Formats: sequence, C-alpha cells, structure tokens
Amino acid sequence: MTTTEYALRTDGLGKRYRRTWALRDCTLSVPTGRVIALVGPNGAGKSTLLRLVVGLLAPTSGTVEVLGQSPAANTPQVLSRIGFLAQEHPLYKHFTVADLLHMGRSCNLRFDQGLAERRLAQLDIPLDRKAGALSGGQQAQVALALALAKRPDLLVLDEPMASLDPVARLEFLQALMGAVAADGMTVLFSSHVVPELERVCDHLIVLNHSRVTLAGDIETLLAEHRLLVGPRTTADLDKAGTVVEASHSDRHTTLLVRDGGGPTAPGWQANPIGLEDLVLAYLRRPTRHDVEAPAFSEVPA
Repeated sequence: MTTTEYALRTDGLGKRYRRTWALRDCTLSVPTGRVIALVGPNGAGKSTLLRLVVGLLAPTSGTVEVLGQSPAANTPQVLSRIGFLAQEHPLYKHFTVADLLHMGRSCNLRFDQGLAERRLAQLDIPLDRKAGALSGGQQAQVALALALAKRPDLLVLDEPMASLDPVARLEFLQALMGAVAADGMTVLFSSHVVPELERVCDHLIVLNHSRVTLAGDIETLLAEHRLLVGPRTTADLDKAGTVVEASHSDRHTTLLVRDGGGPTAPGWQANPIGLEDLVLAYLRRPTRHDVEAPAFSEVPA
C-alpha cells in the first residue's frame, strides 16, 4: 500500500508526562475505509492516542501520520480532513444550534451546512434551540452533525456515547453508520462497550498498560484465535508463545491460543471465540515485552 492508502500510521509513537508514559512504543498501520474499534481500560492510553492522532498533543517519541500527513502540522489543509468528537460533546451552551452551525462554517474549509441542517431536521432538533436546553442525546447528535459536516476523511470519536441512555446510543450509532455508508470515511471509535463496537467495527486496536497488545481486522483476528479444551496440564503455559490465556478445572485445561487455526494437538478440542471474550482475554493478560517463547505445539498436553 502507498502512504495515502493508510488512514493511520504510527511508528514507535509515545507520549510521556514527566516520568509517566501515557502511551509507549505504539506502532500501527490502518488502511483507509475501516471502522476501527479502540478498546482498553481507563488509563490505558486511548485518549492520549486519539489526541495525538488529531494533533491536540505532540509526541514525546516516534511518529504519527494521518492520511499521509502529520497532524502536528496543524495546517487548515490537514485539520480539515480530520473530524473529532470528544466524550463530553463540547458545545457552547448559550449558543443556538444555528449559531453552532455558523461557527462551524466559519472555522472549517469544507463545512457542509446543508448536510448538518438536513441531519438535524431528520432528528427534529430545532435550529433556534440553545444547546444547553437540549437533552444529552440531542447534544450528542448536534456534535456529531458538526463533525460530519466537516466532510472529514477520518472521524475520531472518543467515548462519544458514554453518557447516553440505550435509546440515544442506538440512534447515535444509526446516524453514524448511515454517514459512513454514504461517505466512505474512516472512523476511529473508542468505547468500553464491546458488543456495541462489534456491530459497527471491522478493525480492532486493544491498548493495555499504555501499549498496543492486539491490532488487526476483526474477522482475521477471530479466525486466528481458538479456545482449546483438553486434559489438565501442569506445563509452564506462560512460556507458550501462542497461549494468550489459560484456565484450569480439576480435570481439564482451557487455552485461548493464537495459532492461525493450525492443527489441533491430539486430545484437544478446538472452539471459536467471540470478540468480547477475545478482548477481555487480552485486557487480563500481563504485558510482556522481551519474553521469547516456544509455540503451543511444544507445550505438553
């Protein structure tokens, strides 16, 4: 792929606050046209990564490119291609919706006010209503309409539905995916709710302990991982390079392995794994950086 065919590329990207690394050794390559789920516990570095992507932070180490350009340049040409929606949906509460659209048109090179007005009309959100008088769900929809009206090539969403009720969350997702289908933009979507992401995302990035622990197309990752159930083993499974997680009962051992769907060892049964269980396994896994280990085929059954 050429550089411009990647929505996001990072190489050794890191951000440090005094002695604490909020993000470290982050290397990613994400093609354009994906809807990317960014998952991790609080403090894992998700918001730091997103703010580096949109140019709100400068890296301490490494590089980040968005659509082939550095967001740190902060030029109108670069920033016009990136839309950003933060968790708190920051809107000027004393502005009317029409005022917010006017401000958006004044600040963005490619702002499509007609698009925003049509979206808000479909949601019955009046333009003369002050933002502070809107419900949380309506404020989220106004913020999304403003972000989409930029006509961005990359839309970055930082926990945009954290404060919304289930109905508002569904309406937000429907609006988002309708826009993705219409415009073909790339979306980088941070959320704690994995089943929600599973419905709309096709690429996954898992952050834990300030580092990337898993990344790739969701369909490929699910095909590469399996649950193996077999006789209880006392082998040192932590040294097995493809064993992500192990659990034991009195008679059986269950292993989550990343083996690409290879042959199953004698006496073991293979089962598929769902996205939520896969993500949780990687979030529970201790971070290891310099342990080189044998493959599962070398672990005694």
